[in-house]
Amino acid sequence: MQVWKFGGTSVGKPERMHSIRNLITADNGKKIVVLSALSGSTNALLAMGELAKVGNDEELAQKIAELRAHYDAFIQELYQTPEGLANGQAIVEKEFSFIQSVTSIRPFTLKQEKELVAEGEILSTQMFEAYLQEQGESSVLFPALDFMLIDADNEPVLSHTEEALGQMLDQHPDKQLIITQGFICRNPRGEIDNLKRGGSDYTASLIGGAIRADEIQIWTDIDGMHNNDPRIVKKTFPIRELTFEEAAELAYFGAKILHPSTITPAKLRGVPVRLKNTMEPAAFGTLIATKSSEREIKAIAAKDGITAIYIHSTRMLNAYGFLRRVFEVFEKYKTPVDMITTSEVSVSVTIDNPENLEKITAELKQFADLEDHDYNQTIICIVGNFSADKEGVALKVLEAMKNIPIRMISYGGSEHNITILVDGKYKNEALNVLNERLFHYEDAMKGIFTAP
Repeated sequence: MQVWKFGGTSVGKPERMHSIRNLITADNGKKIVVLSALSGSTNALLAMGELAKVGNDEELAQKIAELRAHYDAFIQELYQTPEGLANGQAIVEKEFSFIQSVTSIRPFTLKQEKELVAEGEILSTQMFEAYLQEQGESSVLFPALDFMLIDADNEPVLSHTEEALGQMLDQHPDKQLIITQGFICRNPRGEIDNLKRGGSDYTASLIGGAIRADEIQIWTDIDGMHNNDPRIVKKTFPIRELTFEEAAELAYFGAKILHPSTITPAKLRGVPVRLKNTMEPAAFGTLIATKSSEREIKAIAAKDGITAIYIHSTRMLNAYGFLRRVFEVFEKYKTPVDMITTSEVSVSVTIDNPENLEKITAELKQFADLEDHDYNQTIICIVGNFSADKEGVALKVLEAMKNIPIRMISYGGSEHNITILVDGKYKNEALNVLNERLFHYEDAMKGIFTAP
Protein backbone atom coordinates (compact mmCIF):
# COMPACT_ATOMS: atom_id res chain seq x y z
CA MET A 1 0.00 0.00 0.00
CA GLN A 2 1.15 3.54 -0.77
CA VAL A 3 0.33 6.90 0.79
CA TRP A 4 -0.20 9.82 -1.61
CA LYS A 5 -0.51 13.39 -0.37
CA PHE A 6 -1.85 16.29 -2.44
CA GLY A 7 -1.38 19.90 -1.34
CA GLY A 8 -3.61 22.94 -1.60
CA THR A 9 -2.63 23.95 -5.13
CA SER A 10 -3.04 20.36 -6.31
CA VAL A 11 -6.68 20.32 -5.17
CA GLY A 12 -7.32 24.03 -5.64
CA LYS A 13 -9.39 23.79 -8.82
CA PRO A 14 -12.11 21.33 -9.93
CA GLU A 15 -10.08 20.20 -12.94
CA ARG A 16 -7.16 19.42 -10.65
CA MET A 17 -9.36 17.19 -8.51
CA HIS A 18 -10.37 15.46 -11.75
CA SER A 19 -6.66 14.98 -12.53
CA ILE A 20 -5.99 13.56 -9.07
CA ARG A 21 -8.72 11.01 -9.57
CA ASN A 22 -7.05 9.96 -12.83
CA LEU A 23 -3.67 9.71 -11.10
CA ILE A 24 -4.80 7.59 -8.15
CA THR A 25 -6.87 5.24 -10.33
CA ALA A 26 -4.26 4.73 -13.07
CA ASP A 27 -3.29 1.41 -11.48
CA ASN A 28 -5.03 -1.06 -9.18
CA GLY A 29 -2.78 -0.40 -6.20
CA LYS A 30 -4.36 0.31 -2.84
CA LYS A 31 -3.70 3.86 -1.60
CA ILE A 32 -4.34 6.17 1.30
CA VAL A 33 -4.84 9.63 -0.20
CA VAL A 34 -4.17 12.60 2.10
CA LEU A 35 -5.61 15.97 1.04
CA SER A 36 -4.91 19.51 2.18
CA ALA A 37 -7.51 22.27 2.15
CA LEU A 38 -8.24 24.03 -1.13
CA SER A 39 -5.58 26.70 -1.74
CA GLY A 40 -6.51 29.92 0.03
CA SER A 41 -9.05 28.30 2.36
CA THR A 42 -6.87 28.04 5.46
CA ASN A 43 -5.87 31.69 5.22
CA ALA A 44 -9.51 32.70 4.74
CA LEU A 45 -10.58 30.66 7.77
CA LEU A 46 -7.81 32.15 9.90
CA ALA A 47 -8.93 35.63 8.85
CA MET A 48 -12.47 34.77 9.93
CA GLY A 49 -11.12 33.69 13.29
CA GLU A 50 -9.37 37.03 13.80
CA LEU A 51 -12.60 38.88 13.01
CA ALA A 52 -14.53 36.65 15.40
CA LYS A 53 -12.03 37.38 18.18
CA VAL A 54 -12.65 41.13 17.95
CA GLY A 55 -16.39 40.78 17.31
CA ASN A 56 -16.36 42.34 13.85
CA ASP A 57 -19.53 40.53 12.80
CA GLU A 58 -20.23 42.58 9.68
CA GLU A 59 -16.89 41.90 8.01
CA LEU A 60 -16.98 38.32 9.30
CA ALA A 61 -20.29 37.69 7.55
CA GLN A 62 -18.85 39.11 4.35
CA LYS A 63 -15.78 36.82 4.55
CA ILE A 64 -17.96 33.77 5.14
CA ALA A 65 -20.18 34.69 2.20
CA GLU A 66 -17.16 35.15 -0.08
CA LEU A 67 -15.71 31.76 0.80
CA ARG A 68 -19.12 30.11 0.48
CA ALA A 69 -19.51 31.58 -3.01
CA HIS A 70 -16.13 30.10 -3.96
CA TYR A 71 -17.19 26.62 -2.85
CA ASP A 72 -20.60 26.93 -4.50
CA ALA A 73 -18.87 27.70 -7.80
CA PHE A 74 -16.29 24.96 -7.24
CA ILE A 75 -18.81 22.13 -6.87
CA GLN A 76 -20.69 23.26 -9.98
CA GLU A 77 -17.63 22.28 -12.01
CA LEU A 78 -16.47 19.37 -9.85
CA TYR A 79 -19.50 17.11 -10.18
CA GLN A 80 -20.81 15.74 -13.46
CA THR A 81 -24.25 14.40 -12.50
CA PRO A 82 -27.28 15.94 -10.74
CA GLU A 83 -26.90 13.39 -7.93
CA GLY A 84 -23.24 14.23 -7.47
CA LEU A 85 -23.96 17.95 -7.39
CA ALA A 86 -26.72 17.44 -4.84
CA ASN A 87 -24.29 15.57 -2.58
CA GLY A 88 -21.72 18.31 -2.99
CA GLN A 89 -24.26 21.00 -2.15
CA ALA A 90 -25.29 19.11 0.97
CA ILE A 91 -21.65 18.93 2.11
CA VAL A 92 -21.07 22.65 1.57
CA GLU A 93 -24.35 23.56 3.30
CA LYS A 94 -23.54 21.41 6.35
CA GLU A 95 -19.98 22.63 6.80
CA PHE A 96 -20.77 26.31 6.25
CA SER A 97 -23.60 26.03 8.78
CA PHE A 98 -20.94 24.84 11.22
CA ILE A 99 -18.65 27.71 10.22
CA GLN A 100 -21.48 30.17 10.91
CA SER A 101 -22.14 28.51 14.24
CA VAL A 102 -18.58 28.29 15.54
CA THR A 103 -17.70 31.89 14.56
CA SER A 104 -20.73 33.19 16.47
CA ILE A 105 -19.42 31.87 19.82
CA ARG A 106 -18.29 34.59 22.23
CA PRO A 107 -15.69 34.73 23.50
CA PHE A 108 -14.05 33.15 20.47
CA THR A 109 -11.21 31.10 21.92
CA LEU A 110 -8.28 29.08 20.57
CA LYS A 111 -10.48 25.97 20.79
CA GLN A 112 -13.01 27.47 18.38
CA GLU A 113 -10.23 28.74 16.11
CA LYS A 114 -8.81 25.23 15.71
CA GLU A 115 -12.28 23.84 15.00
CA LEU A 116 -12.77 26.53 12.39
CA VAL A 117 -9.43 26.04 10.64
CA ALA A 118 -10.01 22.27 10.41
CA GLU A 119 -12.97 22.95 8.12
CA GLY A 120 -10.64 23.47 5.14
CA GLU A 121 -9.49 19.85 5.14
CA ILE A 122 -12.91 18.53 6.18
CA LEU A 123 -14.51 20.26 3.18
CA SER A 124 -11.92 19.22 0.59
CA THR A 125 -11.92 15.55 1.57
CA GLN A 126 -15.69 15.22 1.77
CA MET A 127 -16.10 16.90 -1.61
CA PHE A 128 -13.43 14.71 -3.22
CA GLU A 129 -14.79 11.49 -1.73
CA ALA A 130 -18.29 12.41 -2.99
CA TYR A 131 -16.78 12.95 -6.44
CA LEU A 132 -15.10 9.52 -6.36
CA GLN A 133 -18.40 7.96 -5.34
CA GLU A 134 -20.13 9.75 -8.21
CA GLN A 135 -17.57 8.22 -10.57
CA GLY A 136 -18.10 4.74 -9.17
CA GLU A 137 -14.69 4.34 -7.55
CA SER A 138 -13.98 1.90 -4.70
CA SER A 139 -13.32 4.50 -2.01
CA VAL A 140 -14.06 5.41 1.59
CA LEU A 141 -13.43 8.47 3.80
CA PHE A 142 -11.43 7.94 7.01
CA PRO A 143 -11.72 11.04 9.25
CA ALA A 144 -8.23 11.89 10.52
CA LEU A 145 -9.83 12.90 13.81
CA ASP A 146 -10.53 9.19 14.39
CA PHE A 147 -6.88 8.10 14.29
CA MET A 148 -4.52 11.11 14.47
CA LEU A 149 -3.58 12.14 18.03
CA ILE A 150 -1.00 14.47 19.59
CA ASP A 151 0.25 14.35 23.18
CA ALA A 152 0.64 17.11 25.77
CA ASP A 153 3.88 18.24 24.06
CA ASN A 154 2.07 18.51 20.69
CA GLU A 155 3.94 15.45 19.42
CA PRO A 156 2.06 12.86 17.34
CA VAL A 157 1.35 9.55 19.08
CA LEU A 158 2.42 7.15 16.32
CA SER A 159 1.36 4.05 18.28
CA HIS A 160 -2.21 5.37 18.51
CA THR A 161 -2.31 6.06 14.78
CA GLU A 162 -0.92 2.59 14.07
CA GLU A 163 -3.56 0.85 16.17
CA ALA A 164 -6.60 2.96 15.25
CA LEU A 165 -5.81 3.12 11.54
CA GLY A 166 -5.08 -0.59 11.43
CA GLN A 167 -8.53 -1.34 12.85
CA MET A 168 -10.20 0.97 10.34
CA LEU A 169 -8.37 -0.66 7.43
CA ASP A 170 -9.42 -4.10 8.65
CA GLN A 171 -13.05 -2.96 8.49
CA HIS A 172 -12.74 -1.97 4.80
CA PRO A 173 -10.53 -4.62 3.17
CA ASP A 174 -12.27 -4.24 -0.20
CA LYS A 175 -11.69 -0.50 -0.63
CA GLN A 176 -8.91 0.53 -2.99
CA LEU A 177 -8.85 4.25 -2.13
CA ILE A 178 -8.92 5.62 1.41
CA ILE A 179 -9.34 9.39 1.58
CA THR A 180 -8.34 11.33 4.68
CA GLN A 181 -7.40 14.79 5.89
CA GLY A 182 -3.93 16.15 6.37
CA PHE A 183 -3.02 18.64 9.10
CA ILE A 184 -5.85 17.99 11.57
CA CYS A 185 -5.82 15.78 14.67
CA ARG A 186 -7.08 15.58 18.23
CA ASN A 187 -5.23 16.62 21.37
CA PRO A 188 -5.15 14.74 24.73
CA ARG A 189 -8.42 16.46 25.75
CA GLY A 190 -10.18 15.04 22.70
CA GLU A 191 -10.47 18.48 21.11
CA ILE A 192 -9.80 19.25 17.45
CA ASP A 193 -6.22 20.39 17.00
CA ASN A 194 -3.62 20.43 14.23
CA LEU A 195 -0.04 19.63 13.29
CA LYS A 196 0.73 23.31 12.53
CA ARG A 197 1.11 24.85 9.08
CA GLY A 198 2.42 22.48 6.43
CA GLY A 199 1.30 19.56 8.54
CA SER A 200 -0.33 17.62 5.71
CA ASP A 201 3.14 16.36 4.71
CA TYR A 202 3.60 15.25 8.29
CA THR A 203 0.24 13.45 8.27
CA ALA A 204 1.24 11.51 5.17
CA SER A 205 4.55 10.48 6.72
CA LEU A 206 2.92 9.47 10.00
CA ILE A 207 0.37 7.35 8.15
CA GLY A 208 3.06 5.84 5.94
CA GLY A 209 5.17 4.95 8.96
CA ALA A 210 2.17 3.57 10.88
CA ILE A 211 1.11 1.17 8.11
CA ARG A 212 4.68 0.42 6.91
CA ALA A 213 3.74 1.71 3.47
CA ASP A 214 5.65 0.70 0.37
CA GLU A 215 6.16 4.38 -0.46
CA ILE A 216 4.97 7.84 0.53
CA GLN A 217 4.39 10.23 -2.35
CA ILE A 218 4.16 13.99 -1.75
CA TRP A 219 2.53 15.64 -4.78
CA THR A 220 3.10 19.37 -5.24
CA ASP A 221 3.28 21.85 -8.11
CA ILE A 222 7.03 21.54 -8.81
CA ASP A 223 9.08 18.60 -10.06
CA GLY A 224 10.87 17.46 -6.91
CA MET A 225 13.31 19.19 -4.59
CA HIS A 226 15.65 21.55 -6.43
CA ASN A 227 19.32 22.08 -5.79
CA ASN A 228 18.67 25.73 -4.87
CA ASP A 229 15.80 28.19 -4.46
CA PRO A 230 14.29 28.62 -7.97
CA ARG A 231 12.60 31.86 -6.89
CA ILE A 232 16.03 33.47 -6.44
CA VAL A 233 18.43 31.42 -8.59
CA LYS A 234 17.73 30.95 -12.30
CA LYS A 235 19.70 27.81 -13.12
CA THR A 236 18.33 25.23 -10.69
CA PHE A 237 17.35 21.63 -11.31
CA PRO A 238 15.58 18.80 -9.47
CA ILE A 239 17.65 16.38 -7.44
CA ARG A 240 17.04 12.75 -8.29
CA GLU A 241 17.99 11.17 -4.95
CA LEU A 242 18.55 12.24 -1.35
CA THR A 243 19.08 10.37 1.89
CA PHE A 244 16.65 10.91 4.77
CA GLU A 245 19.34 12.92 6.58
CA GLU A 246 20.04 15.17 3.60
CA ALA A 247 16.35 15.83 2.97
CA ALA A 248 15.76 16.60 6.65
CA GLU A 249 18.57 19.17 6.65
CA LEU A 250 17.20 20.86 3.52
CA ALA A 251 13.64 20.94 4.85
CA TYR A 252 14.67 22.35 8.21
CA PHE A 253 16.85 25.02 6.66
CA GLY A 254 14.31 26.38 4.24
CA ALA A 255 13.47 24.07 1.32
CA LYS A 256 9.78 24.95 0.93
CA ILE A 257 8.66 21.82 -0.88
CA LEU A 258 8.88 19.66 2.26
CA HIS A 259 7.65 20.25 5.80
CA PRO A 260 10.60 19.89 8.23
CA SER A 261 8.90 17.19 10.33
CA THR A 262 7.95 14.99 7.40
CA ILE A 263 11.05 12.85 7.20
CA THR A 264 11.16 11.57 10.79
CA PRO A 265 8.33 8.98 10.80
CA ALA A 266 9.30 7.73 7.32
CA LYS A 267 12.94 7.36 8.34
CA LEU A 268 11.93 5.62 11.58
CA ARG A 269 10.10 2.91 9.64
CA GLY A 270 12.34 2.94 6.55
CA VAL A 271 9.58 4.05 4.17
CA PRO A 272 10.85 5.84 1.02
CA VAL A 273 9.40 9.29 0.27
CA ARG A 274 9.00 10.46 -3.31
CA LEU A 275 8.34 14.11 -4.25
CA LYS A 276 6.22 14.37 -7.40
CA ASN A 277 4.75 17.10 -9.62
CA THR A 278 0.97 17.07 -10.10
CA MET A 279 1.36 19.15 -13.26
CA GLU A 280 4.00 16.78 -14.72
CA PRO A 281 3.22 13.34 -13.28
CA ALA A 282 5.64 11.57 -15.64
CA ALA A 283 8.63 13.46 -14.19
CA PHE A 284 10.80 11.33 -11.88
CA GLY A 285 10.81 13.86 -9.03
CA THR A 286 12.99 13.26 -5.99
CA LEU A 287 13.34 9.97 -4.12
CA ILE A 288 14.27 10.17 -0.44
CA ALA A 289 15.50 6.89 1.04
CA THR A 290 18.21 5.29 3.14
CA LYS A 291 20.82 5.57 0.39
CA SER A 292 21.37 7.99 -2.48
CA SER A 293 24.01 8.88 -5.04
CA GLU A 294 27.52 9.52 -3.75
CA ARG A 295 27.69 13.01 -5.25
CA GLU A 296 29.53 15.31 -2.88
CA ILE A 297 27.35 18.44 -2.87
CA LYS A 298 23.61 17.96 -3.40
CA ALA A 299 21.73 21.17 -2.67
CA ILE A 300 21.51 24.53 -0.91
CA ALA A 301 18.72 25.94 1.27
CA ALA A 302 18.29 29.23 3.12
CA LYS A 303 16.40 30.15 6.26
CA ASP A 304 15.49 33.78 6.95
CA GLY A 305 14.54 35.72 10.07
CA ILE A 306 17.45 34.46 12.16
CA THR A 307 18.71 36.16 15.33
CA ALA A 308 22.35 35.65 16.37
CA ILE A 309 23.24 35.79 20.08
CA TYR A 310 26.85 36.21 21.22
CA ILE A 311 27.54 35.01 24.79
CA HIS A 312 30.80 35.31 26.77
CA SER A 313 31.53 33.64 30.09
CA THR A 314 32.36 36.03 32.92
CA ARG A 315 34.92 33.41 34.08
CA MET A 316 37.70 33.87 31.59
CA LEU A 317 39.35 30.43 31.83
CA ASN A 318 38.27 26.84 32.49
CA ALA A 319 34.60 27.74 32.26
CA TYR A 320 33.28 24.21 32.75
CA GLY A 321 29.51 24.11 33.12
CA PHE A 322 29.14 27.26 31.04
CA LEU A 323 27.57 25.59 28.00
CA ARG A 324 25.23 23.59 30.21
CA ARG A 325 23.91 26.75 31.84
CA VAL A 326 23.50 28.47 28.48
CA PHE A 327 21.44 25.67 27.00
CA GLU A 328 19.36 25.23 30.13
CA VAL A 329 18.07 28.75 29.47
CA PHE A 330 17.04 27.94 25.91
CA GLU A 331 15.48 24.68 27.08
CA LYS A 332 13.50 26.51 29.76
CA TYR A 333 11.87 28.72 27.13
CA LYS A 334 11.50 25.88 24.58
CA THR A 335 13.55 27.79 22.01
CA PRO A 336 15.52 25.59 19.60
CA VAL A 337 19.03 26.62 18.56
CA ASP A 338 19.87 26.31 14.85
CA MET A 339 23.62 27.00 14.82
CA ILE A 340 26.30 27.01 17.46
CA THR A 341 29.99 27.91 17.43
CA THR A 342 32.14 27.84 20.55
CA SER A 343 35.47 28.65 22.11
CA GLU A 344 36.55 27.95 25.68
CA VAL A 345 34.78 31.00 27.11
CA SER A 346 32.42 32.11 24.38
CA VAL A 347 29.49 30.69 22.49
CA SER A 348 27.50 32.08 19.57
CA VAL A 349 24.08 30.67 18.76
CA THR A 350 21.23 31.43 16.39
CA ILE A 351 17.47 31.11 16.89
CA ASP A 352 14.58 31.50 14.48
CA ASN A 353 11.89 32.17 17.09
CA PRO A 354 12.45 35.46 18.98
CA GLU A 355 9.24 35.17 21.02
CA ASN A 356 11.10 34.70 24.32
CA LEU A 357 14.30 36.53 23.35
CA GLU A 358 13.91 39.22 26.01
CA LYS A 359 13.49 36.64 28.79
CA ILE A 360 16.36 34.53 27.46
CA THR A 361 18.63 37.57 27.33
CA ALA A 362 17.75 38.57 30.88
CA GLU A 363 18.62 35.13 32.26
CA LEU A 364 21.85 34.82 30.26
CA LYS A 365 23.02 38.17 31.63
CA GLN A 366 22.92 36.70 35.14
CA PHE A 367 26.05 34.67 34.42
CA ALA A 368 27.42 35.92 31.06
CA ASP A 369 28.25 39.02 29.07
CA LEU A 370 26.31 39.54 25.85
CA GLU A 371 27.17 41.48 22.73
CA ASP A 372 24.40 43.17 20.81
CA HIS A 373 22.25 40.65 18.97
CA ASP A 374 22.32 40.50 15.17
CA TYR A 375 18.83 40.49 13.71
CA ASN A 376 17.52 39.68 10.20
CA GLN A 377 20.26 37.17 9.52
CA THR A 378 20.06 34.26 7.06
CA ILE A 379 21.32 30.73 7.53
CA ILE A 380 22.56 29.11 4.32
CA CYS A 381 22.91 25.35 4.46
CA ILE A 382 24.98 23.40 1.92
CA VAL A 383 23.90 19.76 2.00
CA GLY A 384 25.64 16.68 0.67
CA ASN A 385 27.94 13.80 1.48
CA PHE A 386 30.67 15.33 3.64
CA SER A 387 32.20 12.35 5.39
CA ALA A 388 35.46 12.87 7.27
CA ASP A 389 37.64 11.58 4.44
CA LYS A 390 36.25 14.06 1.90
CA GLU A 391 38.84 16.63 0.91
CA GLY A 392 38.35 20.28 0.05
CA VAL A 393 34.58 20.55 0.54
CA ALA A 394 34.74 23.45 3.01
CA LEU A 395 37.36 25.14 0.84
CA LYS A 396 34.99 25.13 -2.14
CA VAL A 397 32.29 26.80 -0.06
CA LEU A 398 34.57 29.42 1.46
CA GLU A 399 36.17 30.18 -1.90
CA ALA A 400 32.73 30.83 -3.39
CA MET A 401 31.88 33.11 -0.43
CA LYS A 402 35.16 35.03 -0.44
CA ASN A 403 33.49 38.39 -1.23
CA ILE A 404 30.56 38.01 1.19
CA PRO A 405 30.97 38.64 4.95
CA ILE A 406 30.31 35.50 7.02
CA ARG A 407 29.09 35.92 10.60
CA MET A 408 29.31 32.25 11.65
CA ILE A 409 30.22 28.91 10.11
CA SER A 410 29.44 25.40 11.37
CA TYR A 411 31.11 22.32 9.88
CA GLY A 412 31.75 18.86 11.28
CA GLY A 413 28.72 18.45 13.50
CA SER A 414 27.09 16.41 10.75
CA GLU A 415 28.34 14.53 7.71
CA HIS A 416 25.57 16.16 5.69
CA ASN A 417 25.83 19.92 5.98
CA ILE A 418 27.99 23.00 6.07
CA THR A 419 26.09 25.90 7.60
CA ILE A 420 26.97 29.57 7.31
CA LEU A 421 25.34 32.70 8.67
CA VAL A 422 25.22 35.94 6.69
CA ASP A 423 23.35 39.19 6.98
CA GLY A 424 20.00 38.82 5.22
CA LYS A 425 20.91 41.50 2.70
CA TYR A 426 23.54 39.14 1.24
CA LYS A 427 21.21 36.15 0.88
CA ASN A 428 20.42 36.42 -2.85
CA GLU A 429 24.02 37.12 -3.77
CA ALA A 430 25.24 34.19 -1.68
CA LEU A 431 22.75 31.71 -3.15
CA ASN A 432 23.64 32.71 -6.69
CA VAL A 433 27.41 32.63 -6.24
CA LEU A 434 27.26 29.27 -4.45
CA ASN A 435 25.08 27.87 -7.21
CA GLU A 436 27.52 29.09 -9.85
CA ARG A 437 30.61 27.74 -8.10
CA LEU A 438 29.33 24.46 -6.65
CA PHE A 439 27.17 23.08 -9.44
CA HIS A 440 27.58 22.52 -13.16
CA TYR A 441 24.19 23.31 -14.66
CA GLU A 442 24.99 21.96 -18.11
CA ASP A 443 26.03 18.58 -16.65
CA ALA A 444 22.83 18.48 -14.64
CA MET A 445 20.74 19.10 -17.72
CA LYS A 446 22.49 16.16 -19.40
CA GLY A 447 21.04 13.93 -16.70
CA ILE A 448 23.64 13.57 -13.98
CA PHE A 449 21.08 14.63 -11.37
CA THR A 450 17.77 13.70 -12.94
CA ALA A 451 18.19 10.80 -15.39
CA PRO A 452 16.38 7.54 -14.62
